[in-house]
Amino acid sequence: TMSNWLVNHWFSATVLVTWLGINIFLFTYYFLFFDQDERYFYTRAILGSALAWARASAKCLNFNSMLILLPVCRNLLSFLRGTCSCCRRTLRKQLDHNLTFHKLVAYALALFTAVHTIAHLFNLERYNHSQQATDGSLAAVLSKMHLQGSNQWLNPIHSNETTVEYVAFTTIPGLTGVIITLALILMVTSSTEFIRRNYFEVFWYTHHLFLIYFAGLLIHGIAGLVRGQTEESVAEVPPHRCAYNLTHKDKDCSHDCCKDPEFGSIPAESWKWVLAPVILYTFERILRVWRARQKVVVTKVVMHPARVLELQMQKKGFRMEVGQYIFVNCPAISLLEWHPFTLTSAPEEDYFSIHVRVAGDWTERLINTFQQEMLEMPRIEVDGPFGTASEDVFQYEVAMLVGAGIGVTPFASILKSIWYKFQQADQTLKTKKIYFYWLCRDTGAFAWFNDLLASLEQKMAESGKADFLTYRLFLTGWDTCIANNVALRFDTATDTVTGLRHKTIFGRPMWNNEFAAVAAAHPRSVVGVFLCGPGALAKSLQKFCHQHSSLDPRKVKFYFNKENF
Repeated sequence: TMSNWLVNHWFSATVLVTWLGINIFLFTYYFLFFDQDERYFYTRAILGSALAWARASAKCLNFNSMLILLPVCRNLLSFLRGTCSCCRRTLRKQLDHNLTFHKLVAYALALFTAVHTIAHLFNLERYNHSQQATDGSLAAVLSKMHLQGSNQWLNPIHSNETTVEYVAFTTIPGLTGVIITLALILMVTSSTEFIRRNYFEVFWYTHHLFLIYFAGLLIHGIAGLVRGQTEESVAEVPPHRCAYNLTHKDKDCSHDCCKDPEFGSIPAESWKWVLAPVILYTFERILRVWRARQKVVVTKVVMHPARVLELQMQKKGFRMEVGQYIFVNCPAISLLEWHPFTLTSAPEEDYFSIHVRVAGDWTERLINTFQQEMLEMPRIEVDGPFGTASEDVFQYEVAMLVGAGIGVTPFASILKSIWYKFQQADQTLKTKKIYFYWLCRDTGAFAWFNDLLASLEQKMAESGKADFLTYRLFLTGWDTCIANNVALRFDTATDTVTGLRHKTIFGRPMWNNEFAAVAAAHPRSVVGVFLCGPGALAKSLQKFCHQHSSLDPRKVKFYFNKENF
């Protein structure tokens, strides 16, 4: 199983190890640098090892702040996916882990922020203690050097009345540090699965605190409160040799250590790390705004059973691939909120469509808005389309499509596209067999998709390719009324629940048996497993992909793909 995992995830593992390696290198290198370098000998005399902890974590914060925006540059990812169309599928598939990497970097930011903040709290306390000390120690002498000249200070606290809280809330590094930390705490805590699923608006608005985070980061270090000895001064009065002279200075001193050391600020560096990603992301947002402003015409509104709303739309220059998604905004509901929806239309159709079910306040208000008899259709803005894992479905000889509830939407696009390819007798179609699994809690959810499956059934049978598509519908929730109805009509040619030729199965799929059957039917094929559904199901399918993939490169291989927004 471990070797199978490495075969399927070698690129992810390489990226992860490289990222971890760079973090470890940066932290270790700069920790040792600030802990041993001569320029910071006097700074360490006041702060001790807390200086190294603060500076090393700052470098890692800069590095991860540089990376955090890249995985959410959706246009960049779509471009890379397009240019990688000739690359190996394993390489292209790694682009679907963009949000996983984004979360990983965010957790690293939270960790290094905690280390950086705690280290600086120690630093402030030590600065304060050294300023108030009167014991003639090196730290105490260094803290009084501001009295000898404007540029001579090493300790930023120049008064015995100055408190740690005062420095934290009145200096640029202190205030921006507090604001950055609060913004990061709010962004991380509002990104939990529970809040994203149930209070998407809270997640959406809170996440835009990233603007404050980056603005604060850019100016955080410009005041240069943490200082070190200048290189010229180190050469002139080496600290290891001359430090003793500061605490035991003679009035008529004549040797080369008599001169006082000179200090300079550590230059602000955060902007160098984050400037390029911020510019790239700014262009990304400008492109999104420009595309969103282009007129969208809603050509048809269909209200399906189980309160599923279908919107058919047209937009000049809109081109899509199967399984892609768009971001939708309805200004009548909210000017700022954009929500992702998978396209349910095929590229061959002259419109693009989405299916919306109630999954929160915004979707409920959208459905209610379109259900009302209005003289004028509500305005819709669209950004996209963006690429996802399902684009690759036609790259596989055999495909297993798994949809849970409304998660069937990307596969509607795929199945429609296959239908058109059959109608046009497309010779380039590489896919030879599709297995389609749909899991639903209630019978109403099947209704809007029935027409498509029925027409596909008929089309496949007419063209002599009835075996091309095997589908299984699983009803995971039912009552005694449905069960009795099914029992009474067990012998009918069509299914009682859906009216289709394939009978609905009550309960959940036995995935081990399903994978074993596919592996037996296609012993030498590469099978693409595509899921649009919950995380628990994803883990289960991933496990069976590894279990049923052969180590022999000439035999069956299962590749797992999951939709990510």
